[in-house]
Amino acid sequence: MARQHDLSAHLRLMAVGAAGFLAVSAAALAADTAREISVAAEHAGYAATATIITTTKAHLHHTINCLVGPKGDGFDAKELNPCKGFGNGAIADTTDAAKKKKLEEALGKAKSGLAANDLAAAKGLAAEAEALIKSAQ
Repeated sequence: MARQHDLSAHLRLMAVGAAGFLAVSAAALAADTAREISVAAEHAGYAATATIITTTKAHLHHTINCLVGPKGDGFDAKELNPCKGFGNGAIADTTDAAKKKKLEEALGKAKSGLAANDLAAAKGLAAEAEALIKSAQ
């Protein structure tokens, strides 16, 4: 009888250990939203200080890719995704409604900057996107 109790206790301990492992694994796979937001702001800043329109637009692409993630509207797989592996995009991964709204506004600014053909206008929109993203940190 004591041996049966030992086996039962051992099985319970293994089950608890497995559940703990799964919980830690799920947490490890969770999105790093703060990092997505930080990198998006960084690239919007690069776009805002660039000296040529192609560099501004490249960094706006990077900003958009970080904001929307690989499954999001506006994601461009031909452009760098500096947030690869951090999550599903800052907007998708943000649960705070006020922060999400600021990130969506920043996305609009970044998309407008990407569409601009004037360097000063694109840089100005990138700076506005950067400020909005930073306000969501």
